[in-house]
Amino acid sequence: MSALSNSTWDRRNVLRAAMGLAAAGGLAACGGNNGRGGGASGVNLTQYFHAYGEQGTEQAIKRYAKAYDKANVTTQWITSADFESKLFATLLTDKAPDLFEFHPQIQLVRSGQVADVTDIVEPVKSDFNPADITSHTVDGKIYGVRMIDDPQFFFYRKSMLEQAKVEVPTTLDELMEAAAKLTTGKVKGLYMGNDLHSVNDTLIWSAGAQHLDAKNEIAYHTDGVIEGLKKMRKLFTSGDLLLGAPTESWDPSSFTQGLCAIQFCGMWAMPAIQEALGDDWGVFPFPKTVDSGKQSVYNGGWSMFVNAKSKNVDAAKEYVKWLWIDQKKYQEDWATSYGFHIPPRTSLAQSATKLKSGNAAEGVRLFNEFGHFDNIGWTQAMRTAFEDVFANSVRKNMDPEAALDKCDTVVNRELKKLFG
Repeated sequence: MSALSNSTWDRRNVLRAAMGLAAAGGLAACGGNNGRGGGASGVNLTQYFHAYGEQGTEQAIKRYAKAYDKANVTTQWITSADFESKLFATLLTDKAPDLFEFHPQIQLVRSGQVADVTDIVEPVKSDFNPADITSHTVDGKIYGVRMIDDPQFFFYRKSMLEQAKVEVPTTLDELMEAAAKLTTGKVKGLYMGNDLHSVNDTLIWSAGAQHLDAKNEIAYHTDGVIEGLKKMRKLFTSGDLLLGAPTESWDPSSFTQGLCAIQFCGMWAMPAIQEALGDDWGVFPFPKTVDSGKQSVYNGGWSMFVNAKSKNVDAAKEYVKWLWIDQKKYQEDWATSYGFHIPPRTSLAQSATKLKSGNAAEGVRLFNEFGHFDNIGWTQAMRTAFEDVFANSVRKNMDPEAALDKCDTVVNRELKKLFG
């Protein structure tokens, strides 16, 4: 699901753990102290959510909480653009939430911040997408329960490609050629976000590489990635990219308002795009960067974690089990009623009616065929270091090899801290 519209806020990358933040007070003023359980007595629980952009999301989360009768569940709906900094600052105080949504990050496990939820997931483990289980597992234990899977790919205007006699690209070279042909006086051929960070991961995968290998060693520093960075530099300087857009790439407005012919975005935007453009659009994966690469789809998403330092760990786990494991009706509602997302439960993904036809079904197909998930060992410091590779080699024309060498230094330092 998309976040609040803010041109300086990258939905996927900014909303990740910024570990080591100093405590900066509580979040009493954020969100609202409503969404309490309906007449429950005894335990009080607080859960943190970042503010999703789709209408009805806040009401839905609070409606679910109100239906729970074994605890009073208060929802803090964090509307500011620095959700992760507020969350992690508050986790260091006595006002920390009992539950919070976030992404799998190994630092959360190593620091003892998130509780082991293997016992509540194990009985239904086989019904979860195996990749979602893997991305939340450390040393055989599961931390966090996935709520939604958010595949991301390119959206394109069928009529614009047809008029320009452009085929749907399958290689990065073809994407560059398409962007050039589709660029006119009023329309840019392609939009991938103002800072390009939304495609960092897919560039690696489409070059046939990975962030880390099975031994938790660097796997992204390859000839294919270097070649991809060089092509991205050429694209960045071509004049065919939309830069300085009013909203970031997670928001489909640039696409639906005709500022670009192709935009990188997420499946959550499909209903809004359908409403604005009818059937004049389609989707395709990030094209392969080099001949030895493969098309790729980034799977983002959100998970619910239990604060291991909460005074009510068991009660919080019971609520997570009730809502995100037992209540399939709410899980499907959350995944398909407020933008489109893929339920991480296989049984729900197969039965979700809204995902069975049209571009939604195509998005599911691309997710299944080309999807990649976060590596829990790829930390925020590593992510930032690779973002710097883009900043230096793509935007500033630094030699990609040198930029990757700088990244390697940071990543190896982090890997040594985490894995010895």
